[in-house]
Amino acid sequence: MLLELHVRNFALIEKADLEFKEGLTVLSGETGAGKSILIDSIAACLGGKAGKDVIRTGTEGAYIELIFSAGLVRDNGEISERMRESGIAPDENGTLIISRKILPNRSIFRVNDEAVTAAALKDLTGHLIDIHGQHEHQTLLYASTHLKFIDLLSPAELKELKRENAALYEKYASVKELLNSHADRSIREREAEILRYEVKEIEEAGLKEGEEEELHSEYVKIRNAARITELLSKASEELETDGISKACRAVSEAAAFDPSLGELEQEVSELDGLLSDAVRNLSDYTENLKYDEERFTELNNRLDLIHRLQDKYGNDIEGINRAGREKKERLEFLENFEEERNGLQKKKAEYEKKLGALSQKISGIRRKTAEELKTRIKDQLSALNFENADFDIVFTELKDFTADGKDGAEFIISTNPGEPMKPLKDVASGGELSRIMLALKTVLADTDETETLIFDEIDAGISGRTAQKVAERLSLIGGKRQVFCITHLPQIAAMADHHYLIRKESHDSRTKTVITEITGASITEELSRLIGGTEITPSVKKAAGEMKKLADEKKRGNQE
Repeated sequence: MLLELHVRNFALIEKADLEFKEGLTVLSGETGAGKSILIDSIAACLGGKAGKDVIRTGTEGAYIELIFSAGLVRDNGEISERMRESGIAPDENGTLIISRKILPNRSIFRVNDEAVTAAALKDLTGHLIDIHGQHEHQTLLYASTHLKFIDLLSPAELKELKRENAALYEKYASVKELLNSHADRSIREREAEILRYEVKEIEEAGLKEGEEEELHSEYVKIRNAARITELLSKASEELETDGISKACRAVSEAAAFDPSLGELEQEVSELDGLLSDAVRNLSDYTENLKYDEERFTELNNRLDLIHRLQDKYGNDIEGINRAGREKKERLEFLENFEEERNGLQKKKAEYEKKLGALSQKISGIRRKTAEELKTRIKDQLSALNFENADFDIVFTELKDFTADGKDGAEFIISTNPGEPMKPLKDVASGGELSRIMLALKTVLADTDETETLIFDEIDAGISGRTAQKVAERLSLIGGKRQVFCITHLPQIAAMADHHYLIRKESHDSRTKTVITEITGASITEELSRLIGGTEITPSVKKAAGEMKKLADEKKRGNQE
């Protein structure tokens, strides 16, 4: 459940600190006051699109923070599992805190103070809040989404079968891809010809680990042979003229007068010997060091070969040799493909048989669930003033297997008696789609793991009795889920457990959105505005009071 929302400098919202509770929360206010902006801030914090244009004019950046209850993390398996996979732990109170800082050139997302990417955040928060605006209702027009609703209501057995099916389908698709991509013999032969050249090129090079470093060291040595000789000759001259031999003779003469100098005489003598050895070794090295043009050319060509192969096959010799092995394996596969084809076709047939059996089981569960879903949706549609609507779910068998099985499903409806059943996209208006989505959410309220639902524009195109029916459905869902609803209808606002008034204020040529929770007489006043518009008469106020009283009685009756 969403416990708190904190917003700073987001569009018209300068500052908002809101605490939320269970049940149905209504957001109302004049058109343009900023009701949808509040929902936009929540969507942005969950990873939705939000550019620099949402930053309040005159400020450096916007900030949104959402705090979710500890129970959400503990009880929602999808969320807790994704948190563990991402290495994110609940905070010290067990809550989940998500924040987004929006700057002109970038956004910073954090989950419990751990920085995350937008993609990782969306993956984690997909089950936190379900936001339904006009765009979300439009997804009902696509048959591809209808199967998802059936699966949500299906028993746990379906989830396990789908997991098994998806793993098997991955193998099947891989084998199928191999067969399809290598069906053209001429293409295989062209690829094999290229691979033969590449494998031959790598194998003939005979590259060894560490070879490049050794060759480069020798290359540098030969290339700088003249300079090395010059430096070592100078060093030899310096060693020969430092007078160490004279010092050795002087110490020997002194030792003749003082036997205690014997040890020092030996040390100086050893130093003289080491110095003589060093001078001799320097001389030997410089005599043997010569610029070998033939060897230098050989090294240069070998290094050029290694670098050319690195550009083509890998960053180092290990990478080149690894590429050679992989290309050789690929070449062997292509050369033996005709022999492999039979084995692949047998595997494909085996996978198809198993997928067929799994698909039948999956389809059987879905069709049984669909019957239940169809009946329950028809009941909910009737309760939402679709009294004569007929609703059905049509299944089709797809041409090939998929990771989800072999079913296609589409919702069809007739909203008026005598009209033929047609797909939703052919008969449903925006307001009707809103009610159908609400019917689905009511049916799925006990199975959907998403604890918080937000409805924006759920009241589009409805009024009167229909509005009352929608209000009662929202209240019913609010008994099982945390529900937020932006509304212009007094019937819906009257059913709220909590009511926030959103209005605009202007001061010093600046406009900002102010959000306030209202209770008691303030609710009656807001209901009066929703009923009467600009002219609020005593009779309108009386009607608003009666509406709120009846709504409270209805809620108590539902709870009992």
